[in-house]
Amino acid sequence: MRHLTVKSALLLALRASTGLLLVIWGSMKLMNPAAGPHLSERYYGGLLSDASIQTGLAVAEVGLGVLVILGALRFIVYPLQALALGCGAIAIWRHLADPLGLYLWTGEAEPTLLFFPSTTVFVASLIMLAFRREDRLSLDRLLHQG
Repeated sequence: MRHLTVKSALLLALRASTGLLLVIWGSMKLMNPAAGPHLSERYYGGLLSDASIQTGLAVAEVGLGVLVILGALRFIVYPLQALALGCGAIAIWRHLADPLGLYLWTGEAEPTLLFFPSTTVFVASLIMLAFRREDRLSLDRLLHQG
């Protein structure tokens, strides 16, 4: 581990935290099968609300999260993570653009600051993608160096 740097450790921390978020969200949907369709109806206009589709998406989300944490198949997993987190942020765009409810909210829903960290998580996934080659503590890197 002579190449261990602060950047490597921080990239590992980003992998662990963003991947764990995916694992937790997917697991919550698996433990409560009504959660996925409910979220789909509320934030995604009912797109993919079928329970069986939501179960498949939840399993994929858990699997993606595990691969992110391990740093495995990063060339495809990191873009998929950015896509998943970016789509999630798009679905709640009004919460991100107006977290205090000053100009975009007309009373049909309540703004909440709890969604604002979605911007941070999405940016973290982009940072991981940008610095993928410098992520020395990933499974991909460890296997490649033999």
